[in-house]
Amino acid sequence: MNKSIFPGNFLWGGATAANQLEGAYNEDGKGLSISDLLLGGDVDTPRTITTEIEKGKFYPSHEAIDHYHRYKEDVALFAEMGFKVYRFSIAWSRIYPTGLENEPNEEGLRFYDNLIAELKKYNIEPMITISHYESPVELTRKFNGWESRKMIDHYVKFATTLLDRYKDDVKYWLTFNEINILSRDVGVGTYLGGGMYPDDIDDFLNTKNIDNSQQRFQALHHQFVASAKVVNYARSLNKDLHMGCMIAYRMIYPLTSHPKDVKFAQEMTNVSNFYCGDVQVKGYYPYFAKKFWQDRNIKIKFEDGDEDILKSGTVDYYTFSYYQSSTVTATDETAEKQVGNFFNGVKNPYLEASEWGWEIDPLGLRTALNQIYERYELPLMVVENGLGAVDELVERSGEKMVDDDYRIDYLQSHIQAMKEAIEEGVNLVGYTSWGPIDLVSAGTGQMHKRYGYIYVDKHDDGSGDLSRYKKKSFYWYKDVISTNGEDLENN
Repeated sequence: MNKSIFPGNFLWGGATAANQLEGAYNEDGKGLSISDLLLGGDVDTPRTITTEIEKGKFYPSHEAIDHYHRYKEDVALFAEMGFKVYRFSIAWSRIYPTGLENEPNEEGLRFYDNLIAELKKYNIEPMITISHYESPVELTRKFNGWESRKMIDHYVKFATTLLDRYKDDVKYWLTFNEINILSRDVGVGTYLGGGMYPDDIDDFLNTKNIDNSQQRFQALHHQFVASAKVVNYARSLNKDLHMGCMIAYRMIYPLTSHPKDVKFAQEMTNVSNFYCGDVQVKGYYPYFAKKFWQDRNIKIKFEDGDEDILKSGTVDYYTFSYYQSSTVTATDETAEKQVGNFFNGVKNPYLEASEWGWEIDPLGLRTALNQIYERYELPLMVVENGLGAVDELVERSGEKMVDDDYRIDYLQSHIQAMKEAIEEGVNLVGYTSWGPIDLVSAGTGQMHKRYGYIYVDKHDDGSGDLSRYKKKSFYWYKDVISTNGEDLENN
C-alpha cells in the first residue's frame, strides 16, 4: 500500500480526441476534417491520405466508436470509475464545416452542449482541447493550412465561439494538442499538426524524409500567435478560466557518454520540448532559436505586434503527453532503430518495449516532470499516458471482460513515478490517461491497438457491434481514484 501524497483536489480522469471516437463524420452539418481523409494502416503499413473520400476504402474516423450517439453511455462509465475531469476535443468542422463560415453550425454546438451537461450531471470537470488534429479540410485546400497566416483569424473565430458559449461551464482549456509535433520532420506533423499536405501526399509518416522546415516552423509561429490571441481573449471574458499548452514531451537520452551523443541529446531536447514550451510559457522564443533557424535557412516572418501578442498571451498551466522516452546518437550509425509516438530514436538496451515497439520507461516520466517544472514552475498535468496493446475479450461467469494486467502494470508504474515527482516538489495537479475507452489509434488507424479501461467491440476492418465491456483495469483505476492514488495495487 502506497501512502497517497496526491493533493486532495487532484484531477483524475481520461483523455480523448473527437476524430478518434466520435464518428458521425457527416451528420448534423459536420464538414470534412483532415482526419476524415486518413485511411487505416498498421504497425508495418503507414496510413495514407486521400484528397477526397474514395468509395470502397476504409476511413476509421467515419464511425470510430460512435461516441456521438453513445456519449451518455460512455460518460456514465467514466463516472462509475470516479472521473474528476474528462479531457476531450471539439471537432472544428462540426462547428464551422469548412472553416470559412461566418456563423457556427448550431447542431454541432448542440452536441457539445449536451456532452458538457452530461459531464456536469456527474460532477466531472470538462477540459477542452480546442484543436486536436482535426482542422477543416477546406482550409487545407484553400490555404494549405497553417502555412498561411490567414488561418489565425479562422482559428480565433472558432475558439472564441467556444469560449463565448462555454465560459461559465468549462474551466480548463488547451489551445492546441501536441503543438510541438510541427517541430519534427515527419509527415504526421505537417498534416495533422499543421493541416498542410506533405510533399508526398500519400506518405503520412514521411518515411522518405521529405521535409520543408521553413513551412513547418512558419506554421508553428502562426499557431503561437493564434494561441496567444485566444488566451488573451479568454482572460477578457472570465478571470477564472485556465488556459494551457499541450506538448508531446520527449524524454531524450544519449545512447553513450560520448560528448557528441550528450550534446546531440541536449539539442534534440531543446527543439523537441523547449522550443514550443518557451514561447507559450515565457512569451518569447528561446535563446537557441536564432542559431537553429540560421543553420536550417529558416526565416520566420513576424508581423508588427506579434512579439507583444506572444508576450501577453502566455499560458496558466503546462500539460503534456508522455508514453515513452527516446534515445539518440550522433556517433553510432549501426544502432538499432526504435519506433514511437511520432518520435523515432534508437533502441535503449535498458528498457523493455510494448507490442508496438514503444519503450516503457516510468522513471523517464519522473525525470520529465522534474525537467519541466524546473524550467517553468507552473502547475503541470499529464494529459496523455497509456499502453496500446492487443486485448482479448473473454467470458467469465457469464460476463465478457479483458484481463489486462499488462496495462495495469504500465499505468501503476507511471502513477508511482508521478507520486515520487510530487514528493520531490513538482506541482502536479492532474492526470488524464489516454483513451479511457478504446478508440482509433492516430498513428496506425487501428482499433487492434487498444488503450482503454473499456473495451469496444470494433475492429480494424470496421466490423463489430460497438458494445462496451469493462476491462480489469476499469476496476483498478476506479480504486486508484477512490483512494486518491493511495491504492495502486492490482488486486
